[in-house]
Amino acid sequence: MKAVAVVLGVLLLAGILVGAKVASVNNELVAQREAVQAAWAQVDVALQRRADLVPNLVETVEGFAAQERAVFEQVAQARAALLNARTPGEKIAANQGLDTAIGRLLMVVERYPELKSNQNFLALQSQLEGTENRIAIARRDYNQAVQGYNTTIRTFPAIVAAKVIYGAEPMQPFEATAPNADRAPTVKFGG
Repeated sequence: MKAVAVVLGVLLLAGILVGAKVASVNNELVAQREAVQAAWAQVDVALQRRADLVPNLVETVEGFAAQERAVFEQVAQARAALLNARTPGEKIAANQGLDTAIGRLLMVVERYPELKSNQNFLALQSQLEGTENRIAIARRDYNQAVQGYNTTIRTFPAIVAAKVIYGAEPMQPFEATAPNADRAPTVKFGG
């Protein structure tokens, strides 16, 4: 009788410890999911800021280079794709398209030396550069949050609760997937 009570006591204690660990893992996963969502919101804000700047930049360049209509249409289509994207994956893909279109727009700028001295263009170029820096920082923060979450759901003992009980899946980091994304573009404003 005493042995049965000891065994039941040990099992009860083990159950309490397992329950506490599951609750702890749940709380950690919730906190990390919230951190990922908050970090993504910052990426989203920076991408929206860039999308808002692009029409002004295009309009300024368009005044100097009206015959470059195809480039302006590509920029407009890429911006629309970014604004219509809903999921992080869609926004990451649309961002790649906008990166490419902005690169083409900046190549157009090279052909018009008088544009380089236009105050509106210089101000917009500076704002776009600042926005690109914000995007880089927001992407880094998002990727760090995703890394923390993904590490948690893949390590023992959290993996047991994360996968088995909650069905947690790894989240997608924001990666540069464009061709030559590992190299900065060369932009020359001058002869």
